[in-house]
Amino acid sequence: MIHSVLSVAEIGKLIRAERKRQKILQQDLADLSGVSLHFLSNLENGKATVEFQKVLLIFRSLGIEMQLITRQIIEDHQ
Repeated sequence: MIHSVLSVAEIGKLIRAERKRQKILQQDLADLSGVSLHFLSNLENGKATVEFQKVLLIFRSLGIEMQLITRQIIEDHQ
């Protein structure tokens, strides 16, 4: 499934939904990912963070692959 993610809040919602789908407790996912429960809770609640490496660790633990796709913005010069 492909999701467009444009904010930390959307990343948090995606992580929470996938964690619940897999029936994983927050503490268990935090332990599996090597992050604190506090960090995971803040992330799931959309709190902005500069610790993006931890987000990637959580993605890996849930089996989520992140792909970056560049969008070309075409300006109308008419």
